[in-house]
Amino acid sequence: MASTLSDRLSRLVKTMRGQARITEANVGDMLREVRMALLEADVALPVVRDFIARVKDKALGTEVVGSLNPGQALVGVVHKELGRTMGEGISDINLATQPPAVILMAGLQGAGKTTTTAKLAKHLIDKRRKKVLTVSGDVYRPAAIEQLKMVTRQAGAEWFPSAPDQKPHDIALAALDHAKRHYFDVLLVDTAGRLAIDEALMAEIRDLHAVLKPVETLFVVDAMQGQDAVNTAKAFKEALPLTGIVLTKLDGDSRGGAALSVRAITGAPIKFAGVSEKIDGLEVFDAERHAGRVLGMGDIVALVEQVQGSVDLGAAQKLADKVKAGDSFDLNDFLLQLSQMKKMGGLSGLMDKLPSQLTAKAGNVDMDKAERDVRRMEGIILSMTPLERRKPELLKASRKRRIAAGAGVQVQEVNRLLNQFEQMQGMMKKMKGGGLMKMMKRMGGMKGLMG
Repeated sequence: MASTLSDRLSRLVKTMRGQARITEANVGDMLREVRMALLEADVALPVVRDFIARVKDKALGTEVVGSLNPGQALVGVVHKELGRTMGEGISDINLATQPPAVILMAGLQGAGKTTTTAKLAKHLIDKRRKKVLTVSGDVYRPAAIEQLKMVTRQAGAEWFPSAPDQKPHDIALAALDHAKRHYFDVLLVDTAGRLAIDEALMAEIRDLHAVLKPVETLFVVDAMQGQDAVNTAKAFKEALPLTGIVLTKLDGDSRGGAALSVRAITGAPIKFAGVSEKIDGLEVFDAERHAGRVLGMGDIVALVEQVQGSVDLGAAQKLADKVKAGDSFDLNDFLLQLSQMKKMGGLSGLMDKLPSQLTAKAGNVDMDKAERDVRRMEGIILSMTPLERRKPELLKASRKRRIAAGAGVQVQEVNRLLNQFEQMQGMMKKMKGGGLMKMMKRMGGMKGLMG
């Protein structure tokens, strides 16, 4: 959805550049393109109709400010209405209750409920400083119980055991009792999913809701589901008083079709978005920023937050001091830079948040190949001895052959890495140490400006 909509809109902005004002005709042209892009992205037809009507109404009353042309003014209207359709601003999780606050996770099998439960546990531990307990009520899939146990451990939360021969009702009561007795702040309940909606599933989850009286009932839906997401959302809305939506796999190609439909159908706010496979790959959903991403404006705020959250500023300062003191940038430092980039979601994670004009300039870069190259470079450096990493000048032919064999690559690959390292070394000398920290501080300042 993102690329088709932003491509169509940028073409329209160009064609409308010479026009002085917004007219019924040029609004009609633009809305045809928007309508097609939304339908291609599997947004439900009633949602598309309502969205187009609102944009038309707002656009025809819009004055074109001197610095804009009609195309840019119309993109502004579309951006605002996209944000409104997905919910205004940020809707955070509600924990205002006597602990433990119970959060019930609902959704179909395959939507990513179990991993989302663990990601939410990590979010609550890291961002809200909560003591979190998870439990699985999915007695039909023993593997799901084991999976929750494993991902809960990764998240740093505690797991309450359950077994396939127990009733979900009994598991829920036992977990709630344990959470109360051991002073947990939050109890996350992962429920059973099915491949399709059926009455048995709905009856079971209604019963769990009645027993647990959750403060939040979150509907987990796969962002790449398209039209199916609408039918699933309707069924769960009829069965449960949903308080929020979690979109998973938002890093896939669809980027938004389900976001528009599910919000409109359920009336519940989108609270979180799964943006990567990693345990910390859950973002609080910001409708306006997501609308910017969908329109190819990128999400620089998220990029800044990602840098601040992932980059070890202490290590960056150490590197800056080292270069400033005249010590050369070595392969250990180069390895550190590669691992920092991986922590920030890799190249594709960074590119995803940049405006489409910038990513277009990067040409048709094969992101998968670029990510593989980074992993290969790491493998080559890790095949070197500590001394070789500190003194790359020692790397003559015989050492290179040994390193290549250890990393499972050709000697040419080792030479290519050393060339890239030398380029980076030259760049570091030019930065005279302060550049890296200045850049980090500037990004911190940007966040303040944008907040």
